[in-house]
Amino acid sequence: MQHVSIFDHLGGQLGRLCQVLGIDPETPAELLAGILGRYRDRPLSEPPVWPSDIADDHSPVEFSVAYNDTERPSLRILAEVSGTQPGVIENMSAAYAFLADRSARFGLSTRRLDAVRDLFAVERPHGDFGLWCSLVFRAGHAPEFKVYLNPQIAGPDRAPDLVGEALHRLGLGASYRAMLAHAVRPGEFGRADRLAFFALDLHDGPKARVKLYLSHYDAEAADVARAAGVVAGIDPAEIVQFCTSTGGPGPFDARPLVGSYTLTENADRPVGYSVYVPIRSYVANDQEARDLVAAALSRHGFDPALLDRAIAAVATRPLADGVGLIAHASLRLGPPRPGVTVYLSAEAYEVSPPARHRQPRLDPLRRPAA
Repeated sequence: MQHVSIFDHLGGQLGRLCQVLGIDPETPAELLAGILGRYRDRPLSEPPVWPSDIADDHSPVEFSVAYNDTERPSLRILAEVSGTQPGVIENMSAAYAFLADRSARFGLSTRRLDAVRDLFAVERPHGDFGLWCSLVFRAGHAPEFKVYLNPQIAGPDRAPDLVGEALHRLGLGASYRAMLAHAVRPGEFGRADRLAFFALDLHDGPKARVKLYLSHYDAEAADVARAAGVVAGIDPAEIVQFCTSTGGPGPFDARPLVGSYTLTENADRPVGYSVYVPIRSYVANDQEARDLVAAALSRHGFDPALLDRAIAAVATRPLADGVGLIAHASLRLGPPRPGVTVYLSAEAYEVSPPARHRQPRLDPLRRPAA
């Protein structure tokens, strides 16, 4: 029987995605090897070295394709680096080492990360992760790096203060307060509305962002449309349509809807917003998910043919035979790059079977605007 390693599986998918998007695969493959580190040759026949929450089957990597209004589509890897003795603290240390080893070559700036790093360094971490790495590849450009930190790492009750202190240090306290005033349902902060991720771009360019993610459990599409209202120029009806057309009529009581807010210096409120629909929880199989996402792409002016080529680059099975290959779909509004992103699971270890039951789907055009 042929030996297939985790790098063989993920590297093959990555190479094919690069071909689809016209990206030179050499640097992405090299960075993927660095992410996997000592475990790159681990056979797929063995279980994951660490039960990463990156993906439902604990694959350490998730891919996504971002359709952009003003430039060519880009490719992203979201990944968790595993330490020698995998665990939340050990994996954080391994991720920091991975970034440090590549800082000079890729011109990374950890200035803002260094300013808040101590807040996320706890002896007894809460949750399943401490730090994830995101790498974005655009044809003809050097890769861009971002990190995702766990706001709840010191405990869910401490998350609001931890994030508040981090944003105060970065001069973004006013944006945080404005976001909370609009985004959180009354009485639900820390309950049904929870801080999920604290993300930082690792560069100091004019488009460098801090992004704050809020999970909305048991929400309606109208709830996230209202939550997005803190960002100027957002059309709530557009958000409602995207959520209901990809996830169904609601309420979203399986996996939560997630909203993210883009915070930048010299702004007293967020300047961008994205909504993430966990489509895999609201469809019967990936064929249905593909059809819904393709329709959403067409509505927003993108050619869905690229979606089919991207799916073919990662899929190892007929789409109707499972659910979760298409994990999320997101609508990005506001600067720096509005568009639609489709998230693709590697399914390195397991395929979730099709769902027997799902919510009835309504025509989103018949739903009242939020």
